[in-house]
Amino acid sequence: MSKSYTVGQVIWPILFFIALLIYGLFIHPQFFGGDRLPLEVLILMAITFSSLYLFRMGYSWKTVQEHIIKKLGEAVPVILILFAIGVLIGSWIVSGTIPMLIYYGIGLINANWIYIFSFIVCILFSLLTGTSWGSAGTIGIVMMGISEVYDANLALTAGAVVGGSFFGDKMSPLSDTTNIASLATGVDVMEHIQSMIYTTGPAALLAGIVYFLFSPGLSGAETTTQNLAEVELTLSELSSIFNFNIFLLLPLVIVVWGSITRKPIFLTLLGSAWVAMMLALVFQDFSLQHIFNSFNRGFSTEMYSGGELKSGVVQILNRGGLYNLIEGIVISFLIFAFIGTLDVIQAIEISIRSIMDSIKRKSSAIAAALTATLLTNLTTSNQYATSFIIGATFNKKFDNMKIKRKVLSRSIEDAGTMMENLAPWTPSGVFMMGALGVSAFEYAPYQFLSLFNIIIAYVLAFTGWGCFFSEE
Repeated sequence: MSKSYTVGQVIWPILFFIALLIYGLFIHPQFFGGDRLPLEVLILMAITFSSLYLFRMGYSWKTVQEHIIKKLGEAVPVILILFAIGVLIGSWIVSGTIPMLIYYGIGLINANWIYIFSFIVCILFSLLTGTSWGSAGTIGIVMMGISEVYDANLALTAGAVVGGSFFGDKMSPLSDTTNIASLATGVDVMEHIQSMIYTTGPAALLAGIVYFLFSPGLSGAETTTQNLAEVELTLSELSSIFNFNIFLLLPLVIVVWGSITRKPIFLTLLGSAWVAMMLALVFQDFSLQHIFNSFNRGFSTEMYSGGELKSGVVQILNRGGLYNLIEGIVISFLIFAFIGTLDVIQAIEISIRSIMDSIKRKSSAIAAALTATLLTNLTTSNQYATSFIIGATFNKKFDNMKIKRKVLSRSIEDAGTMMENLAPWTPSGVFMMGALGVSAFEYAPYQFLSLFNIIIAYVLAFTGWGCFFSEE
């Protein structure tokens, strides 16, 4: 059944979904007490409403189901990567790779500057690998462990880790979202990255200054002295549980090499995990059963048989495995099913096109692209789909108004890639919660890179600076 609809006819499932999120995640806990309502249930309610609305419009369940199945097929790559990173985390812990990085990081990184260090280290690693999830799920966990040792603000550390990880995901030519945004707009990837420097460059500088000012060293707090006993206990227990040597860096090298040579990310992550398994068998005192359990359900300090562990910090190693990110996988599965119902009537595309006729100025076109990207990404939870939807909708508009397309590609990442991690229902938001143990609600106020970046993007849109307006 192919019909033409107005925005007034297709907008209701989207509005219902937004209303559910606002009530369940903000109004209910704020005004009625208790916790936030389960996100999975809210999405399931949205799927039900959207399906019933489609029935009322004359569509059969068979048609709705076909669109849901098609959209779920697009979710498979995301789900596979979530599985792979869960396995990677468990394998890097049981092999001793992450514990070793924490062990030596405690000695090398000055705790008085933990927030700015977390930001910079994750920037460097994500630039090398082009993956925000891989950076946060490996080096990010190391920085969280060091912060735990020194009793730092974990939400602030997580904000620095997420911001640094997404800086590289946006600015690295190895990043999938970077390449997708340039592909969707027909812009050379290096030209696209150069354009993003105008927004992300100043944002990173400002974020770095704020993390520097937040550092305990500036407030006179003697973090290292106050936690010296805990530090020594943590170092002692880490060295008791694991045997450290330079070969344990091999899984890290494999991820960097695979990213630089552009090998499939899923196979690269699994390859690193299998190598980590072999290292665990050779160098660590865990049984084969323990190693397999680390891959399946995650590492547990209960696998250590050398006595009672007294350091609470070591408990941060209790994570990883196929089921570590199961919440993120379930949410991803449900959100893609909801998007499938919207695709039946092209609700998102029609809603975006409805604003095109009102755009008369260049500044308005750029601001509209930013806003449409933000709303589309938060609704679809899929940066790939967002890039192509916004690209297809705005490419011709930018050409007609003589605005360089690299401004559009930049806008897609400014309001998409950089903002997705702040929403707890997106795959990035739920992944960061599973990997770092801090929810998006907690770290979002401290994720200064994305907050500064979106402000700068709108400022440039309305001032025209750095927007490369073409001349006749």
